[in-house]
Amino acid sequence: MWAAAIRIELRILDARSLKAKRAVLRPHVERLRRMASLSVAEIGHHDAWQRSVVGVAIVAPDRHSLEAMIEKVRRYVDTQLDVELVEFRTSYLEDPE
Repeated sequence: MWAAAIRIELRILDARSLKAKRAVLRPHVERLRRMASLSVAEIGHHDAWQRSVVGVAIVAPDRHSLEAMIEKVRRYVDTQLDVELVEFRTSYLEDPE
């Protein structure tokens, strides 16, 4: 089993309130979840209008599948016009076996 946690820091360009921020962020979180049943949650900058940190957890049967899914998440975020990628950091989790 291979696993990774991704930390994605975003700038929400047109948000002028927390409500507007959530309206932009919610569809992205849902799309990421549906990509491959990923676990996705906003994990930081909850009170900032134009900033957000999203966490993504991925589990895969082998390293190749894990890397492919990380790249798929990265491409998705890179292609979105309503958010700007500030940071994309991946932490690999060790298999206990």
